[in-house]
Amino acid sequence: MATILLVGVDLFFRGKLDALLARHRLVTADTIAEPELVIADISRVEPEEVADAYQDIPIVGFSGHTDTAGLRRANAAGFDQVLARSALQERAAEVIEELLAPVE
Repeated sequence: MATILLVGVDLFFRGKLDALLARHRLVTADTIAEPELVIADISRVEPEEVADAYQDIPIVGFSGHTDTAGLRRANAAGFDQVLARSALQERAAEVIEELLAPVE
């Protein structure tokens, strides 16, 4: 079980992630737990700020498939994975497990 920090994730999508990643602990910035991975909604946060704040932690960014500028900014900021929201929803467990493999 890993601690995953959600940055900018709305409550509706958080509910989906809770179900998809049930074996992990999902937290928000108001917790004191040190995350092992970050999931950020790049349509609601600045990718550069997230990348700067969590330099040594794997970061997954997502946005709507039409937000190509945001997806490019997250790639440029150095996110480990950048996906359309629908792709994250389809492959969340697979993507997270792949990024956490070196940690566990």
